[in-house]
Amino acid sequence: MKKLMGLGFGLLAVAALAGCGSTQAKSDANKELNVTMVGNPATANPAISGDSNSSSMIAQTEEGLYTLNANGKVVAGVAEKVVKPTKNGTVYTFKIKKNAKWANGDAVTAQDFVTSIDWQVNPKSKSQVANKLKFLKNYDDVQNGKKDPSAIGAKALDKQTLQLTLSKPQPWLPDILATAVYPIKTNLFNKYGNKYGTSAAKTMSEGAYKLVGWSGSADSWTYVKNDNYWNAKNVKIKKVGVQVVKDPGTSASLFKSGKVQETVLSGQYIKQNANNPELKTTLNSSMRFLEFNDKKTVTHNTKVRQAFSYVVNRKAVTKSVLQDGSSAAKSLIPYGDGNDPTTGKDFSQDVGNLLSYNPKKATQLWNQAKKELGIKKANLELLTADTDEQKHVAQYLQQQAQKYMPGLTITIKSMPLAQQIAKGAAGNFDIDLDGWTTDWRDPSDFLQMADGTSSVNFTKWNNAHFSNMMKEIDNTAKYTTQQRWDMLKKADTYVTEQAGLVPLYQQAKAHLVSKTVGGLKYTMMSDAQYKYAYWK
Repeated sequence: MKKLMGLGFGLLAVAALAGCGSTQAKSDANKELNVTMVGNPATANPAISGDSNSSSMIAQTEEGLYTLNANGKVVAGVAEKVVKPTKNGTVYTFKIKKNAKWANGDAVTAQDFVTSIDWQVNPKSKSQVANKLKFLKNYDDVQNGKKDPSAIGAKALDKQTLQLTLSKPQPWLPDILATAVYPIKTNLFNKYGNKYGTSAAKTMSEGAYKLVGWSGSADSWTYVKNDNYWNAKNVKIKKVGVQVVKDPGTSASLFKSGKVQETVLSGQYIKQNANNPELKTTLNSSMRFLEFNDKKTVTHNTKVRQAFSYVVNRKAVTKSVLQDGSSAAKSLIPYGDGNDPTTGKDFSQDVGNLLSYNPKKATQLWNQAKKELGIKKANLELLTADTDEQKHVAQYLQQQAQKYMPGLTITIKSMPLAQQIAKGAAGNFDIDLDGWTTDWRDPSDFLQMADGTSSVNFTKWNNAHFSNMMKEIDNTAKYTTQQRWDMLKKADTYVTEQAGLVPLYQQAKAHLVSKTVGGLKYTMMSDAQYKYAYWK
């Protein structure tokens, strides 16, 4: 809106303009922002959320002790301030804002965080993200069932004071507190137990928006402004309509027709919009890779996994199959996930390219593997999510593997992401086209995907040497930052060469954002937060 600068207007004209302005402002205040999501969230329970769709939904409706500002920097959330740890970096004490409220007006308490953390580390929850809290005191004993979850290093000293005690320093903890540790409404959790977060009715929000109309399988729902949110006065858009749209062509059409103001694009539709000023493309802190079930005879064989790695022309995948700005993997670690503490060099550049396209080598390894296994043919199932991106990549992998690995038949099985994750966690697969998006800048988050002691290692690849490497990397009290950095490089090299996981590409995120909307920014670590959005 233009401001009225002149004074030479009649009172009637001023009154008319003022009336028009207030009507427009009111109209904008109630105008719904419509957006899309590429798949169905699996849960609204932040303690067990392990998929990107759930994390996206939770990030819009919940707020942790810390949060991310509009530019993706860590700032105080429901905590009064960003605190400095004591006792050699192992104790954090937070005061929760007095005006931090749940959607029903109840105060957010320290116990609400303890409830969430206790459930996240409780083996009964089967949380896929429990290990984000592995630096908390007594984590291993709780995970192994030797101690009750209440023994974890999270205590409510009083209603507004939360204390976290670590077993050793964790420099990246602020990132996790801003993006992956949220409270759970304690009395509701006591009522619903493991059903908490299975629908909007069985959860409660304390972030900028309330979750409304999500049933657990719904393809559409809304975020409605939470008037009890402590910073509600700065939330400009009152309602956000969300719909699941898996087909990028449909997404592009919805945007073009004005039915949605923000949407995700992939493949040819990104290329078609290359010169569109409303296209926003950013490399994501996400790596796509192949997981091989180590409990099954064929996929347990190292040469089989290595052969699969050699049949993938990663540049062809990103340039010809995806066409969305994604970058060919060089190792398991994406670009931008850390910098050498001495030289400042990016981790992936420091390690170098450990992956190559060599079909001849793939055939050789595959034939050797068949002899070792005593087989001439094999049938393997490739598990994927039912998104446009994964379907196309899976078809490419199927074609390449069957071409250069004689006697191999690949069957593609696509399904909703939540089902794919459930099958992966249960070990019900041969090969899984999976991915991981980190919440903090440290290579260990990706490396632990292949650690035999990790809850998110769906492969069950249990390499003792690699697990020992990871154990040493986690010993932050013993090694200097530079020593730890060098160990991370060795671990990345080892797991990539052994094909414990087979990295494919670093994902890019491409969004169309209407020129009528401001405040939506994307960083490597974060998607846009609607609480910062406004109508221009």
